[in-house]
Amino acid sequence: MPGVVQPSDLGEPLGPLPQEFAAIVRPELPSLIKEIGLEVTRAYPEYARLLDGPYGQGIRVGVEQSISVFVDQVAEPAAPSALRDEMCRRFGRFEAYEGRTLDQLQGAYRLGARIALRRAKKVGRRYNLSPTMMLTFADALFSYVDELEALSRQGYLEVRAASGDHTDTLRRRLLHLVLAGRPVPRTAIAELCEQTGWVLPDEVTLVAVRHSADLGRLGADRDVLVDFTDPQPHLLIPGPFDEMRRRMLDHALPGARAVIGLTVPTALASDSIRWARRVMELVDAGVIDDAPVTLCEDHLITLWLLSDPVLLDQLARRELAPMAGISANRRERLTETLRIWLDTRGTAAQMGELLDVHPQTVRYRMRNLESIFGEQLVDPASRFSTEAVLRAMRLRARSDDTPL
Repeated sequence: MPGVVQPSDLGEPLGPLPQEFAAIVRPELPSLIKEIGLEVTRAYPEYARLLDGPYGQGIRVGVEQSISVFVDQVAEPAAPSALRDEMCRRFGRFEAYEGRTLDQLQGAYRLGARIALRRAKKVGRRYNLSPTMMLTFADALFSYVDELEALSRQGYLEVRAASGDHTDTLRRRLLHLVLAGRPVPRTAIAELCEQTGWVLPDEVTLVAVRHSADLGRLGADRDVLVDFTDPQPHLLIPGPFDEMRRRMLDHALPGARAVIGLTVPTALASDSIRWARRVMELVDAGVIDDAPVTLCEDHLITLWLLSDPVLLDQLARRELAPMAGISANRRERLTETLRIWLDTRGTAAQMGELLDVHPQTVRYRMRNLESIFGEQLVDPASRFSTEAVLRAMRLRARSDDTPL
């Protein structure tokens, strides 16, 4: 890097960074990760587009891992790096699918290193670290970037080596471009369609597949685009998911678990896979019952209610604020009674059966609720908000067994 003294100029090798250095640097990581993300997307707008697409979360995890593992290995040299390794290889595969060289990715790595070095100099001045310590950090950082680049090169060459089956490689790249959405030039997609013989449909259905070591080559219909090299395997079905496609999936993926996204216009393909992956997360969390094939279409309300966990917490705090001052046990009983009333608008006798309590107990609790909430249970908008919050909390409680 220009303007930096290379460790080799010292005339003697440098030792490893002391473990205490990790404790100094670790508090800087959240803001450093954010700064690197901003600078890299400013320098390489193509990566800004990818962050807004269906691969955005995976890219963010990869960036966080690339930075965090460096500090982890300072504190503990044997710290695991399997996730970081896979993410770096995935970055290399992305570049190959996009038809680029590795120059841009390597430039992003080196830009990130320059930003990290700039931050380290500030930390060094703050803690009065020695020049030798800073040079040792630079030496370790240069070696680490070489390691990241080597891992990405593995992923890149992996795709290039597979180009013996050139059509499959082009089809995976076509799937990647369709999911990337705008502003990918339609001419790029049209060119790949022509090369592969794939007809761009008006509508598509995306399918998320749970990763498995047994997941092999898919014997799918020829018009189905597949990528099982991705850490989150998926496929694209032109048109709707009908009974014929279900039979195809059952035959092609015996024993595998799949979530079927919504059928959407092709331009919205990234939304379909995003919803499918979110439903798979909810299945894994126990919120949605597991099944060989799960349809997003059957769980739209659940998807909506649990789409933003942090916002749900804020809504719950607001809607249930009148009960904040009462004991936990009483609050739980009243909340369950309120939920049953909002769900059923039933009589005291009907609600008593559902709650397994005497109708008189239900009447007593309802008087308490009316006293606590007042107009909130009368106003339709407030009542709707409260009901939505309670339903969402009940769904979430299926995964973490926390009281309402």
